[in-house]
Amino acid sequence: MKAIWKDKVIAESDNTIVVESNHYFPPNAVDQQYLVKSDTHTTCPWKGEASYYSIKVNDEQLEDAAWYYPSASEKAKNIENYIAFWKGVKVTE
Repeated sequence: MKAIWKDKVIAESDNTIVVESNHYFPPNAVDQQYLVKSDTHTTCPWKGEASYYSIKVNDEQLEDAAWYYPSASEKAKNIENYIAFWKGVKVTE
């Protein structure tokens, strides 16, 4: 699977974990140069608190386009620190 935005491969892995139709990429499969920490946090009733990254390619930034669970609940431990994408980031094979 690949996560692509602005023709750049942000993440690529054969070992994503699919939860609620979202592909979660292992942290080492994500090109960190495109990630910018965000102050945004949301809470999922069963996964816990999510933290966000914005994605920056050249001079364009897509706010809060990636999320992860740094301290996932017991039910979601398998995706702890794995990163998922949305907001126009294309996730494809």
